[in-house]
Amino acid sequence: MARLRDPEHGCPWDARQTFDSIAPYTLEEAYEVVDAIDRRNYAELKDELGDLLLQVVFHARMAEEQDLFDFDDVVAALSAKLVRRHPHVFGAAHHDGVDDQARAWDAIKRAERAAHGEPEDTSALAGVSHGLPEWRRALKLCERAARVGFDWPGPGPVLDKLEEEVNEVRVEFAAGSGKDRLLDEIGDVAFVLVNLARHAGVDFSAALRHANAKFERRFRRMEALAAAAGEHLADKSLAEQDALWNHAKADERHG
Repeated sequence: MARLRDPEHGCPWDARQTFDSIAPYTLEEAYEVVDAIDRRNYAELKDELGDLLLQVVFHARMAEEQDLFDFDDVVAALSAKLVRRHPHVFGAAHHDGVDDQARAWDAIKRAERAAHGEPEDTSALAGVSHGLPEWRRALKLCERAARVGFDWPGPGPVLDKLEEEVNEVRVEFAAGSGKDRLLDEIGDVAFVLVNLARHAGVDFSAALRHANAKFERRFRRMEALAAAAGEHLADKSLAEQDALWNHAKADERHG
């Protein structure tokens, strides 16, 4: 990476990158790791983990050039954090179950924030990062609230709440409301959906990836069916497209 970043003899693209320009690639590589895991493609997982490690190396090299820290510092900080946050493994602490361990974990993180001079935040929601994808942040917020008892007792009430929120979206559409109102109400629907997945023990991101893959698979099958008839999907009416969609679904059931 040092050679790639060399301003005279390195790669021009690598040499001109910054933390900001590389950050989107870091996110992309993390998602590609998850995708390889979802597909159980472990040969590809090996390559994707290497690509993700490259992102760490890249950021560490840029930091070293600015005399901020280097790769060894990253590894040392991680090792220290693992020991500090697992006193029940590396020390004499004992926890009575997972819930007790989660409370201790939160206490350790609060102490870390205090040590860094951050203002004290005693909320149960303290420390939930704003840098998370919003669905993930919603999940974290609800998990934190549930630890102090603020939670639905099961999936039934969540489904009732989901129906309520969907009906509120219908009302806004019927009233011809503007985007601000629709944004607010659709956001409520999305928030409840994340909670429904949590109560079902389903990873919301995995569910959405599964839905995306299913849609793409069926849509491509629609295109193939139209092409086999010498036609273009875009030239068909919506009713004809729906028929092809149902054909694609049937092919999956019988395939």
